[in-house]
Parts: sequence; structure tokens; C-alpha cells
Amino acid sequence: MNTSTFDKLQYHELKDIVKSYCVSSLGKQLIDKLEPSPIQSIVKLRLNETTEARNILDTESHVPLIGISNIEYMMEKLDKGMVLDPAELVAIADFLRGCRKIKRYMIDKEFYAPKLSTYAHSMSEFADIEDRIHEAIKGSRVDSNASKELKRIRKHIDLSEAKIEEQLQKFLKNRANKEYIQEFFVSKKNDRFTIPIKAAYKHQVEGSIIEVSAKGSTVFIEPQSVTKHNAELAMLKAEEAAEELQILAELSNQVYEQYQPLMVNIDLISQYDMIFAKAKYSRSIDGIEPAINAHGCIKLIRCKHPLLARNAVPLEFTIGDTYRSLIITGPNAGGKTVVLKTIGLITLAVMSGLHIACDPSTEVAVFEKIFVDIGDNQSIENALSTFSSHMKNIAEIMVQANRHTLLLFDEIGSGTEPNEGAALAIAILEEFYYMGSITVATTHYGEIKQFSEQHPDFMNAAMAFDQETLEPQYKLVIGQSGDSNALWISRRMKLKDQVLERAKRYIEHKDYRFERLHESKLAKPKASITEDTQADHLQTEYAKGDRVQLLDYEDAALVYAGQDRFNNVTVLYQGKLIEVHAKRMRLEVSAKDLYPEGYDLDTLFTSYKERKFQHDMNRGSKKALRKVQKEMRKQRGQE
Repeated sequence: MNTSTFDKLQYHELKDIVKSYCVSSLGKQLIDKLEPSPIQSIVKLRLNETTEARNILDTESHVPLIGISNIEYMMEKLDKGMVLDPAELVAIADFLRGCRKIKRYMIDKEFYAPKLSTYAHSMSEFADIEDRIHEAIKGSRVDSNASKELKRIRKHIDLSEAKIEEQLQKFLKNRANKEYIQEFFVSKKNDRFTIPIKAAYKHQVEGSIIEVSAKGSTVFIEPQSVTKHNAELAMLKAEEAAEELQILAELSNQVYEQYQPLMVNIDLISQYDMIFAKAKYSRSIDGIEPAINAHGCIKLIRCKHPLLARNAVPLEFTIGDTYRSLIITGPNAGGKTVVLKTIGLITLAVMSGLHIACDPSTEVAVFEKIFVDIGDNQSIENALSTFSSHMKNIAEIMVQANRHTLLLFDEIGSGTEPNEGAALAIAILEEFYYMGSITVATTHYGEIKQFSEQHPDFMNAAMAFDQETLEPQYKLVIGQSGDSNALWISRRMKLKDQVLERAKRYIEHKDYRFERLHESKLAKPKASITEDTQADHLQTEYAKGDRVQLLDYEDAALVYAGQDRFNNVTVLYQGKLIEVHAKRMRLEVSAKDLYPEGYDLDTLFTSYKERKFQHDMNRGSKKALRKVQKEMRKQRGQE
């Protein structure tokens, strides 16, 4: 599988959800590495593991994985000859205890989970190492009872510290020293016992200055009377550290001697953590294990998108049995892209061993490769248009696809001239069909729908649309052809019936009208009879889009409609349409000189808001549809 497929179908987002159910980084690392398997036997094994773990969760309230941590980096330290510190050894002991508990727990669950139970037999127990660590280390510190030598050393340390304390208390109680002392307590600095002395008297007290306060007003002096005892204490501390290191080295060596079986334990615990995370995810979506096959047959019954399992509209979808290519049509924002993503992500999820929210009769195919072409692939770096980028992607897919490939194409052939785009899309679909691939594609092109209707191994499907509320229903209906509902919406917007009927006929037959307008419909100037009428004829004839100078306003305006029978001209002035007599204006620039041939002059008199609304209606915007729906309800209420 390529990374583009994972990104487009949000596979990593699904793994992040599953990963959140892990109890340690061991399981999370495996899920990070998890990829869909193209081998049916492996997929079946993965699904079976998840099912057995789900059976355990459904019958038991607790799985003893809590408290298990990742000890891999500690094993790496041992492999490099390093000595572990007390906290690391305790973590290993806790891990060993967790392995022991999960092994006994899983062996006891052979009835519910025969496959998972067998894994536990490969797990080793190290109760002796576990006990030795807990005996030697308590409270993240090597215990005095860890060895006789350490016990002896610490006993002498206690005696030495007691002597020092006794000497310092005598120093504090001596009235002769009262004037020198800043504060009457013993302070430990740099592992040395000191007395806080006023800086002004630092030369009056015999001893060694160990530290000076930040402000310099206090010096911490080790009195000469305890120097000998402090030196003895320092020596004992060095002996203590050496003995502790010796004990930690011995414990580390005992753990390292079991390096290989411990690594097996780490792998098994990782697997259990990942499998039970899959089972917890299955329980959260009320998922089940679907049937699988390797011949491309997908049968989704009441399936929900894995990331939208709670709120998604269930999908009914089949392919690969009586037909191998499906063409989905329907309005924008009707859910076509969601259908493609649901099919793709469900397939990836099942191939990864994840349960899905569906009916028990669901069946999912295992594919070697899954390719998608969804969304805007425009490349700024390579200066590729959306169409060019889609074609580049499809060309690369065509090199790799085979009869064990699932293809998901959104708006295939779009982004270019419709006739060429439709023809190219049909040729592409044909090529993939003859390569044996399973293909699901969405389109707006009627030619592709017609091709699909005529091809024996293609099938059409449509996204359901509520024609009363103007809202999509997000349901796929296989065997029907959908359309963009443009004609139906236009009828609701009160467009003339004769225009709609002609549009419908043009869609089906392309029998366009080419006759010219009869001369009786043309507004031609009358022939001149008198000098007066000749003068009138010589007056300017104003046309839509002309820029004129309004003599009464000394300002410019645009002509909206030419002279009426009273010789008044309608112009757009300061955002309003007003009538001005033709004699009260002067032509500045004619429309034919202002605008290029074929320019839509109506846009000059349409506000941005109106143009945007029309654009939104043309592309099937849900917001625009809701606005129309609201206005229709308002009109009904007024009636």
C-alpha cells in the first residue's frame, strides 16, 4: 500500500483511535508499524485474534495488562554492557511480574480464546530474578540488607554521622561561639556538615569554608573539630557507592543472562497489548468480524464509516459478484466521496485485523493493492493543474494495478472540457476493467452513466436526494442513475416549463434549435419621411452596456435598457435603476468598444451577492439549498 492511499482514506487517524486503547508504549509501537496485509490467511488470523480478545472482554471486566511498561531501552543498555539504576531494575521486576500474571491469565482463558492462549505458553517466568530485585531494592534505593558488606558500611556511616552531629551541637551550644553564628542549626552542604557563620567572623572560627550564601552575608563553615569525622564519613560514602554499584551490576547481569527469553516476553506482551486495544475499539463501536474472500467480492450490509461509526448513515454496497465496476452519480454534497472513503477505509481496517460496525452478513475482499484518486491534487511545486495531477496519479496507478486491486476514483475525468473528460474517463474505466481491477468511481458526466448502463459488467448507482426538502439523504441506491437535480431545482425556482423541457430534450438527444429569429421580432428603425423624423433618426440609439454622461447629474451611468416608446432610457446610476430621457444624456463609450465579444452584460447589473448565490446553486451548495428551502417555507406560510 502507498502512503497516499493511507492519507486520503485517513488510515492513520483510525490507528490513532485504536492506539489510544493501549496500556503501554509497547502496543502503541506495534500499531504504529501496523499495515494492511494482502495475504488472506494473515488477515484471518488477525481478525480471529481480535475476536478472541473481544470474547474475553465481553466476559471479563479486567485484563491484567495494567502496570506493564516498555523495558526495551533498558535491555539495550544491558546489551551495551551498562549497569541499570535501581528504578530501572524495579521497572524490569514489575514487567516480569506482569508477564507472569498475563501468562497465567491467558492460559486460563483457553475456552474463550484458544489461539491467544497458546501464545502464553511461549512466555517465560523469572520469579527468582523478580524476588531478588525486590529484596535488594526498596523505595528506589539499594536496601541495606542487599549484602552484609553494605549493611556494615551503612552502620559505620550512621555512627560517624552521630559523632559529627554531637560535635556540632557542642559548637552551637558553646556561648563563646554565639556571636559568630548566623543561624543555630546544622546545614549539610556538598555532603559536608556545616554551621552558618556571619561573614564578618569567618576568620574567627577555625575550620574550612564549604560554601558562601548568594548575598555573601553567610559562610557555611565545617568546624575543625569535625573535619576528621567528615573525612572518615566521605570515605565510608565512597565504599557505600562502590558496594551499591556491585549489587546493581550483579542484578543487571542476572537480567542480561535471560536476554533472549526476555525479548520474547517483550514481543508477546506487545502483541497482547495491541490485540486487546483492537478488541477495546471493537467494543466501542459494537463491531464484529466480517467474512473475507480473496476474489474481489465486497458486500457491505449496514456498514458504518470506522471514524464515524456512531453518527454515520449505514452503507449498503456490493461489487465483484455480478459486476466489477460501479459508477456512482448524484448531486454535490450528496455523500459520494464519503461512500468511496467508507469502502476504502473499511477494507484497510479489515486487512489490519480490525472489526467493523456492520451486519453479520457483510463480506470484505482482501486486495494486494488499493489506490485512490480523491480530492484536489493540484501541485504548486510542479505547476500541475488539478486535471493534470489527477491524470498523473491515474497513469501511475495504471502501471501498478492488476486483478487483485481495488480502485476508488472521485469525479473521474473532471477538470477539463466535458466531452473530452467523459471520453477519457470511459477509456480509463475500460482499461482498468480489462486489467481485472475492481473499480468504484463517481461522476457527473451523463456519457459515463450511459456507458455503464450498456456495459454488462458495469453498474450504476445513485445518491438518494429528498426532492421535497432539497437535502441529500446520504444513501446509496445501486441500480439507479442519479443526476445533479439541476432541472428539478430550476423548476422549483419557477424557471419556464418550455425552457426546462428543451433542456431535458437537449440532455437526451442534443437536437439543438438553429433557426434564426424572424425579422418581425427585430426592432429596426423606421424609414425617414420628413426632416423632423430624419433628425430623430440621427439621434443616438442606446444599447445595453453603453456608458453615458447624464447631463442633469454631470456624472456617468450604464445603460440597462434602450429607449421605450416615450424615448426614456433605463440606466444604472449609483446602484439604482432610473429612467432618463434620451435627450438628457450623451454617449461616452459604446458597449461594443467597452467589452469583448460574447461578454455577459447581465453581470454588470447583478450584485456580487446574487452572483454568488447563483454560483452556489449551480454547484449544489447545501447552504444555498437551505436558503431556498427557507424561502419556500416562508412563501407557503404567507399563502
